Amino acid sequence: MRTPLAALLVVMAAATANAQSPAQDAGPTTDPTQVRAGSYVLDAAHGKITWSVSHLGYSTYYGQITDVAGQADLDPKDPGKSRLTVTIGMGSINALNEALNRHLQGPDFFDTQKFPTATFTATLVEPTSPTTARVAGSLTLKGVTKPVAFDATFNRAGLNPIDKRYTVGFDGWAVIKRSDFGVSAFLPAIGDDVSLRLEGEFKAQ
Repeated sequence: MRTPLAALLVVMAAATANAQSPAQDAGPTTDPTQVRAGSYVLDAAHGKITWSVSHLGYSTYYGQITDVAGQADLDPKDPGKSRLTVTIGMGSINALNEALNRHLQGPDFFDTQKFPTATFTATLVEPTSPTTARVAGSLTLKGVTKPVAFDATFNRAGLNPIDKRYTVGFDGWAVIKRSDFGVSAFLPAIGDDVSLRLEGEFKAQ
């Protein structure tokens, strides 16, 4: 499941593959060809996964996963050399209801005592416009590894006016089937398709 977040940097790598040299100007810029190469780490305060699922067909239930860590080594001249990893703390899954949180963390759903983390590694990116791409990778959740793809959009890069650090920002969207990962409790009353809204701001190291 979030994560997918560091993989969003692959969009930037693909967009800059043909650039002569990355600009060193701090920006801000919405042109991905001006993004700096180097190592990036996800800002924990601005790296979240918002999930939603159909609840009995009566409503769409929303929650978040907030413990997301991502690292990336970006080579804009050769995207294939980029290294991307994401780790998701499943104990942070939050449905804004304490009883439901405990249920989601239990054996019926994510069994976070046995499987405390999920991981995502990007394996392929297919640009769909100068600032968007379809990103594919492997998601390991509840001990099961499956291919997952999502759509990513580059937002902007430059010096963050608050902390003065060089930052790149992305949004992402994906849909996964929870049953693919052995999370099949209460199907089909509670939906199998889980929509994921990804938020990622990455800091240059």
